[in-house]
Amino acid sequence: MAHNDTPDLQHAEWRKSSHSGGDGGNCVEVATNLPGVIAVRNSRHRSDKPLIFTPSEWAAFLAGVNDGEFDIA
Repeated sequence: MAHNDTPDLQHAEWRKSSHSGGDGGNCVEVATNLPGVIAVRNSRHRSDKPLIFTPSEWAAFLAGVNDGEFDIA
């Protein structure tokens, strides 16, 4: 579950998925360089408040992705 407290994101290094096209479509960006948190934001609305996850929450999400938990049939 995402947390409501937003950490200082001044030094966030945002990365966009390698699966994102170059057409400026809807993409997410992830910052994994912040101490104790993973930040996720919409690349088209960068000024909006990002979602903040703990490393264990993020790891559980990635495990679900890798296991196909979120695949659309």
